[in-house]
This record gives sequence, structure tokens and C-alpha cells, in this order.
Amino acid sequence: MDNKISKIVENTKLSHVAIIMDGNRRFAKSKGMPGAMGHKMGVEALKKTVKAAHKFGIKYLTVYAFSSENNNRSKEEVDFLMSLLANTIKNELNELSKNDVCLNFIGNLLSLNKNLYDILEKATEKTAQNKGLRLQIAINYGAQNEILNAVNQIIKSKVKSVSKSDFESFLYTKNIPNPDLLIRTGGEMRISNFLLWQIAYSEIYVTDTFWPDFDENALSKAIIEFGKRQRRYGK
Repeated sequence: MDNKISKIVENTKLSHVAIIMDGNRRFAKSKGMPGAMGHKMGVEALKKTVKAAHKFGIKYLTVYAFSSENNNRSKEEVDFLMSLLANTIKNELNELSKNDVCLNFIGNLLSLNKNLYDILEKATEKTAQNKGLRLQIAINYGAQNEILNAVNQIIKSKVKSVSKSDFESFLYTKNIPNPDLLIRTGGEMRISNFLLWQIAYSEIYVTDTFWPDFDENALSKAIIEFGKRQRRYGK
């Protein structure tokens, strides 16, 4: 089975998978557990998915960990999520580095608390030379804000005209290709302000599986479905 999935990745030139990791709280509620437990189990799902993506030969994986709109949740939940993220990065950094994963974080990072920001900076620096899977984690991220930020940077640069590639050089994802496949877990049929520019021609796959239940098998199903698609780009 692993060889079959790797062959699909190779034959379809699937290099970049983006995931909207949704359903942690609904998963916890369905199990009669507190929401915090759903988020913790979501971390385990991410670890499984990173390993599977590497195994299948995917070069780039971008995951939506915390949106700018998530700041509207209760302070208690936001603080817990930020703490969970900080501890996860610290605890997993050596393992990620050992497995040649290159970490990058996208979003409005400057508005994060200094402790978390420093942890993310350290992780980025430590893994910068790694040549394996490129893992982008979107934190305090909103695509509309990203686009506005790019426009404001262009205005400041006093450039009078920009091409598509010029514009993309001002985005958070300027050094990576656009996603080939966008996966959303949890069954919701919306994009939720994620990579709006970058997913213009991404194939979209929605699964009812809540994020904590997502694993290698679930990723395999998404890749198999991707392999059946015909990407015409409007032709």
C-alpha cells in the first residue's frame, strides 16, 4: 500500500499538501472529554501525518494550527492553545530535526507573546538547513490579512506595477510552491480564510473525519482521491 501511495505522489507530481485541521473540539465532545483533550490528541494526529507525508515523498506540508479569528475564542482556550503549541515545538524539535524536517511558521507572528515567538524563531533557525519535508505551521494566520500585508509592502516599496510572481514574493509562502491538494477534516465545506491566493487551483478534499482521528490511512485516502482528479487549470 505504501508503494502505491508513493507512486501516486510521484506520478501526479504531488509536492505540497495543505491541511485545515478541524474538529478537535467536536471530537472531544463526541467522546465526552474536555475540549483540551481534543487539542492534545490533535497534536498526536499531526505527528502521525508528518511521518506519513515524509514516507510518501511529499515535499511540503502546510497546516492551519491557529487562525487570526481563533483569537475570538475564550482567553482560557487561547492561552491553552498557545501553551500547547509552545510545549509541542520544544518537545518535538530534536526529533523533527533528526528526521531532517525543515520548520517554518507563517502568520502574524510578531503579535504573539515573546516566549512563544522566541521558541518559533529557535525552531526555524535550528532546522533551516534540513533538506527533508518542509513543514509550514500557520499560527495567528488569516489569508485576507496576508494579502493586505503584501499590498502594503508593495506600496511601501513604491513599485508601480507587479506581476503575479512579483506579488507572490510578498506572501508568507514566497519560498514554496502553491498547494496541489487542500484537505479539510471535520466535514465543514468552507475555506476559513486559509491560503486564499495560494489555493486558486488546488484540488480540495473534505473528509468527515475529525482531526484527532486523522492518520496515515486517512492521508492515503486523500492522495488516492487526488490521483483520480484531472487538473485542467481552466483549459
